[in-house]
Amino acid sequence: MFGSRKSKQQSPRELYDGLRGQALAIEPAADEFHPSAALPNVWGALLETGYGPEVATLLCLSDGTTSLYTTSGFVIIGGGGHEQVVSATRAFLGAVEAALDAFIPETAAALPGDGETIMHALTFTGLRAIHAPELDLGEGRHPQSAVFHAGQAVITELRLLSEAHEAR
Repeated sequence: MFGSRKSKQQSPRELYDGLRGQALAIEPAADEFHPSAALPNVWGALLETGYGPEVATLLCLSDGTTSLYTTSGFVIIGGGGHEQVVSATRAFLGAVEAALDAFIPETAAALPGDGETIMHALTFTGLRAIHAPELDLGEGRHPQSAVFHAGQAVITELRLLSEAHEAR
């Protein structure tokens, strides 16, 4: 599904919280996520950025599942059905895997504040994260800017698909 979706039963924030909660509740083994040669530790990742009171979340899983949703109710689900998105998702997860030593273990997935980005690595041994100012990541001033840019490439592919869908 592409574009905005507002539920009559749920507020945009309730929709967002529900989608994010579902993602964070995934049990890798129960949902058939297993270590692979390319991803021995990472089975998924979230790239989350705070924009004032709003948050945008990109979810990427090793099976190609890719979604983007915001606290304002914008939702793109089903990106993993498109090869260009899956390719970008694999590259992002590969970048997370390669940089995993820079991710710090966490017990809960905090939401980012205004101007902050949190990259959450979903690993077979638990949640790990990098917290950084979005501007530093975006402008290459952070050691893990390449991971951030790999996530942004996924968002670009989702945006291009959404625009093509809307143009029909």
